[in-house]
Amino acid sequence: MLLNKIKNYRLILATQSPRRHFLMKEAGFDFEIIVPEGIEEIYPEAVVNEEIPVYLAELKASWFKGKLKENEIVITADTVVLLEDKVLGKPESSAEAFEMLKSLSGKTHEVATGVCFTNLNKQKSFVSISKVHFREFSDEEITFYIEKYKPFDKAGSYGAQEWIGYIGIEHIEGSYFNVMGLPIQMLYAELEKFIKQ
Repeated sequence: MLLNKIKNYRLILATQSPRRHFLMKEAGFDFEIIVPEGIEEIYPEAVVNEEIPVYLAELKASWFKGKLKENEIVITADTVVLLEDKVLGKPESSAEAFEMLKSLSGKTHEVATGVCFTNLNKQKSFVSISKVHFREFSDEEITFYIEKYKPFDKAGSYGAQEWIGYIGIEHIEGSYFNVMGLPIQMLYAELEKFIKQ
């Protein structure tokens, strides 16, 4: 069982996201939080769609180069929302959040999360993609959500586990937890393979 094997390692979760902390705890992992500093989340134009979160997860992992010891594993992750090949990141204002949610209203979009495992000797990355189907929102509903929940730390301006998710998501193809920000089932399976290699 992975949870018994992983006790031999110091697991580092390199994210500030409370959703990712919650999912890792609920999956039974013991971990420390160390957040990379000074990483600009910028990617080359040649990197597109679901390649973006993998690139950014690996970029965050690069901060730990030369800092890791033999029994340490760092987990980095990044999530993007894709609407018709357009990337929706974190909104910088209420107006931008409104525009994002308006563009997602009544449509299907993709949520892609890239996850990267790094230790002293190797690195492994993977991506999980979920399709989210939203019903149409009224302007009043969008404004209410933004004012009450302030989703400025969330890609696409929403959290599936918040009010807008409860009333807006008609169905999801793929992992719900991926939409929350971490495909925890896939992470568990891939981490088990990573420590066996």
